[in-house]
Formats: sequence, structure tokens, C-alpha cells
Amino acid sequence: MTIHEASRQLLFELFHLYDEREAANIMDWVMENITGWKKIDRVTNKAVPLSAAQEKLLRQYTVELQTHKPVQYVLQEAWFYKMKLYVDENVLIPRPETEELVQWLIAEAGSRKSEAERILDIGTGSGCIALALKKNLPAAEVYACDISEGALVVAKRNASDQQLKLQFLLLNILLKEERKQLPEFDILISNPPYIPLHNKATMSNNVINHEPHLALFVENDDPLIFYRAIADFSLSHLKKDGSIYLEIHEDLANEVIQLYNEKGYSKIELKKDLQDKDRMLRIMW
Repeated sequence: MTIHEASRQLLFELFHLYDEREAANIMDWVMENITGWKKIDRVTNKAVPLSAAQEKLLRQYTVELQTHKPVQYVLQEAWFYKMKLYVDENVLIPRPETEELVQWLIAEAGSRKSEAERILDIGTGSGCIALALKKNLPAAEVYACDISEGALVVAKRNASDQQLKLQFLLLNILLKEERKQLPEFDILISNPPYIPLHNKATMSNNVINHEPHLALFVENDDPLIFYRAIADFSLSHLKKDGSIYLEIHEDLANEVIQLYNEKGYSKIELKKDLQDKDRMLRIMW
């Protein structure tokens, strides 16, 4: 089977699962993973046959994709802030909206001309936020915590791959006794679980069946549980003139803002993502 034939066969299988554009993108990603060649190189070498090992890998990937398993988990890779990261079903797949949150923090840090700050990423998952910050703010002392041992294994692997040194902590931010062991920070950042459980019925199978529910969902009767914990933690562990950067549910922006107002924070900026959804908050005293 040639590269061209393999590409056409995979595309045909994906058309049953995805729209034309998404199917084409997934096909390109899979074929690049299998061959090691970018699209232009595969076009130039379309008559080159796949090896037996490559054909076996293609069959394996096709079977997994047909179960609606996200391509990032199939290939065990995802791109975030120009970094190729390892991902598996212990962690969420990094999203473009989270890149926007990171970009906001990095831009603000650059304007202060003060990179030598201590930053905590709460609920780090794959480590994507913490790693992007450390890579772009190398003088910063970056901590990353998570309740999941599996997630921290992934995050530490990514830190090693990216040759970045961070402080990783197994910690439940909801428990006061555990979080009080942490030092003070100049910046807190988090993309915590924020999707109420009742939203599960409207979400796609590839998310529900594969991404970790621990990192996605909160109880319907207390969707702000993590924002409240972060607010309480900040009262004792955020330095004067410190900042909090949060990714939020688009429907809960007003509630989160009210929560932080009640905690005494007066400088709160709401920012929309590129899809024009209320997605990010920067909070200061």
C-alpha cells in the first residue's frame, strides 16, 4: 500500500465519523505520525509504499479512531503553545482557549518586565499551562499541582521531554489542610473543572467516553466549588499586588465575578475568547 492509497483509505473511514474538513485534518495528522513526513513531502512521495510496521500502525489507529477515540489519545500527542506534548486518558486534551489564557498572562508579565515570579498552576493535568509559562518566562519559579497521580505522571514526562524544571505536587486544592503547605505566590492560574454534570447529555461521545470526568465536571448544585477554593487559598497565599488568571464556563462568568467581589477583589477583568465567549478572568486586589 502506497502513502497515497493509505491516505485515501483512512480518509474514507473517517468520513463516516467526522465532517469533511475535520476528517482531512485527522488524516493528515495520522499520516504525518506514521510516516514522519509533512503533507508536502507525502505528496511528493505519494507512490512510496508503507512498510509492514507502518501498515500495522495504520490499522491499529483506524480501529481506535472508529470508536470515537480522539486522535490526540490515539497518537498520544497534542500541540499546545508550540510544544508537542504527550497525552493519554489521564489528562484533558489541551484546548486553544487555554492557550489564550496563557498568552494573556505572558503578555502581562512582559509588560511588568518582571519574570522572576512564583507561579502556581492549579489542576495542571498534562502540564500544558505550567510548561508554556516556564518556557516563555524562564526566570519564573513555576509550581504545578493536581489531585490525580496519573495526571502528574503525564505532566512530569512532558516537563522532561521539554527539558523544563518545575515543582510538581500531588495535592487536592479543595482541602484546606493540604493547600496550606504551599508557599506564597505572585500569580495563580487555573483551568479547573467547571462543567455542571447536567451538561453531560449535550456533549459529544469522544469527550464523555474518553476524557477524565474528574477534570471536567462539577456537581450541579455547586459549580463554583473550585473557584471558591482558589479564592480562599488566594487570601492567605497570594502576595500583595498578585494576580489570578482563570478559565471559566461561559455561562458562569457573572457568578464567578460576584464570588471574587465578595472576597474583597475589586479589579476583575473579563475577557472573551476567539469564539466571542466569556472565557477568562484576571483578578487583582
